[in-house]
Amino acid sequence: MPKHFKGKSVPEHLKEARKKGALLKAEIHGLEAPSHIIAATESMKLLAIILLTGWLIQLSLQILGLFSFGLILFIAARSALNGWSQMERLHRVIEEERFEIEHHRHQEKEELSEIYEAKGFSGKLLEEVIDCLMADDNRLLQIMLEEELGLSLEQYEHPLKQSLFTLLGSLISTALCLIGYILSYSFGLPLVVFLITVFSTVISARLENSPSLQRVVWNCAVLVLVGGAVIFAQQLIKGI
Repeated sequence: MPKHFKGKSVPEHLKEARKKGALLKAEIHGLEAPSHIIAATESMKLLAIILLTGWLIQLSLQILGLFSFGLILFIAARSALNGWSQMERLHRVIEEERFEIEHHRHQEKEELSEIYEAKGFSGKLLEEVIDCLMADDNRLLQIMLEEELGLSLEQYEHPLKQSLFTLLGSLISTALCLIGYILSYSFGLPLVVFLITVFSTVISARLENSPSLQRVVWNCAVLVLVGGAVIFAQQLIKGI
């Protein structure tokens, strides 16, 4: 058995490679959805829930404003850092696959044959397809990334774009929450947080082709759980 496969058969090697690709893909917020939109909706929900927590423990408007400013900067910076880390991991995977193509060409051909045989190709047609794909290293690299690892490079966006939309979502959420706080201290901010949660959940669900109602119910349930836990903890601390 060739060293390249580490004692595994070609199907076993392909299965392991696809698991590796799945782990990398799992870091994206939705395979069909544009990740910058998901980044914006997630940051909207996160800021809204955190500001609701601040309102529940009766922070002043000034403290909430300063708190939200720090959170916005932190969330945007974290988004950029995570994006760069993800991009670096993707580049490592690409370079590993490029190395395999250059130094383990025969084994790559075996993998490619296994992949296309599973698609229904056989005999002379299979040989012609494999020879055609093996003739161009750049095309072969793209095919192996997509077919062996299950990756699609179009799904990965620039980290700064994700960070910008995270910042935008955070700013919108914070502005709406603070406006709700000013208009009505009693229920303005909680109402805005609820509306933000519903809106952002519906947008992300539609982009990912998921059931909107089910996700809205779950997210609102989490919102109620967080609020209830904060109130309970606050009452517990007062009683001590």
